Amino acid sequence: MKQESKTVEYNLTASEFNWEIKPGKTISAWGFNNQVPGPILRARKGDTLVINLVNNLPEPTMIHWHGIRLPAAMDGTGEVQRPVMPGESFEYRFTVPDAGTFWYHSHQNETIQMERGMYGGIIIEEESDLLVDDEKLLLLDDMKLTGDNEFKQLGPVGRWIERHDGREGSTNLVNGKEEAILYMHAGQTERWRIINAASARYFTLSLDGKPFKVIATDGNLLEYARIETEWLITPGERFDIVAGPFNEGDQFSIRSLPYNRVTMLTAKNQPYARVQVLERKESVAHLPEKLSDIIALAPQDAPVTRKIKLSVDPSLKHIIDFTVNHEMHGMDKPVMVGELQVWEVSNTSLMDHPFHLHGFFFQVLEDNGKAPAYKAWKDTYNLKPKTTIKIAWMPDNRPGIWMYHCHIIEHHAAGMMANFEVIDPADPSPSGKGSFAGCHS
Repeated sequence: MKQESKTVEYNLTASEFNWEIKPGKTISAWGFNNQVPGPILRARKGDTLVINLVNNLPEPTMIHWHGIRLPAAMDGTGEVQRPVMPGESFEYRFTVPDAGTFWYHSHQNETIQMERGMYGGIIIEEESDLLVDDEKLLLLDDMKLTGDNEFKQLGPVGRWIERHDGREGSTNLVNGKEEAILYMHAGQTERWRIINAASARYFTLSLDGKPFKVIATDGNLLEYARIETEWLITPGERFDIVAGPFNEGDQFSIRSLPYNRVTMLTAKNQPYARVQVLERKESVAHLPEKLSDIIALAPQDAPVTRKIKLSVDPSLKHIIDFTVNHEMHGMDKPVMVGELQVWEVSNTSLMDHPFHLHGFFFQVLEDNGKAPAYKAWKDTYNLKPKTTIKIAWMPDNRPGIWMYHCHIIEHHAAGMMANFEVIDPADPSPSGKGSFAGCHS
């Protein structure tokens, strides 16, 4: 029987506090409700989420609801919302139309606020034939700390390198803890909802070679599970996997295998957490052969309606600039509600970039001229150097200013993003940058 939709309300207070990432190692974090990550927000598909944000930080902030198809005014960017100043509050209110794994994070001074802990997970549930014995939400992150456990400040050369490569640290966290230990029971199967919340770290998931099943990407179920032993998760992406069953007494690591995203950084094998398998318990898990139906938005040869180039261009001021169509933080052409979009997104640079589209899911029609290995709904997708993807998406009736950008946070900050407007043909008046919604006090 279908459950009635309801309103689910949360209070989030952004502040600075001491956070112990492992015994004897405490940092001065920024986050929500005195924890890193912030509290998990849970609702059911069709519910209305109401989040009351109070800002007790020493600087402005705002929250972006990554992956959720919400109204433009609630997207949490500077184009649609005035930043929430210290001492102010703001009410976010929106319906969650999709089940899956999502997350929230600061979209103000992100290179500082996100690394210090300003993020959290969102789980939207629905009735399903998929049954597991338990589930875990795993938010992956890293921090660059000094020997005194303070966030490392860099000189001019270091800042330039970080601007080029993105910020990666050697303190690896799962759910805000370093060297975390996770427990599960032998014989059981669990759903792990994995979110890469790092600024720039590419995470190639490995369970020390043990196979797992990938069942969802960016919050949406795949049509069929994929059995894998390693899986790339770029900044901003989410993948759900089914882990287990394992044998009693098994111990293994959750780690990231080396991935060369073509920077000055050296790719390494990075341990994140350990899993210990406890005594055996009976399983009630059931994984249907077919998980969902994904109807294609467009054929592979659909005509392109827009071309987007992600570039690293020479600059007199910065040596290099990160651009979209050779502009930094530009304004792209508008799109009309109900008109299918087929975008060709090219990475003309010599390094990887994860492309993120706010507020909408897309399907990849081609990756460098070839159909993808599987059908999926995405909002974040990696572009390797000198490659092109072709994506299709539909602007539904949520007019306003939206954004797409590279989800390496330092590249976004350095200019690799653009805004565009979705226009309702029945009301073609421009949204304007000053049309802020919500409540301040």
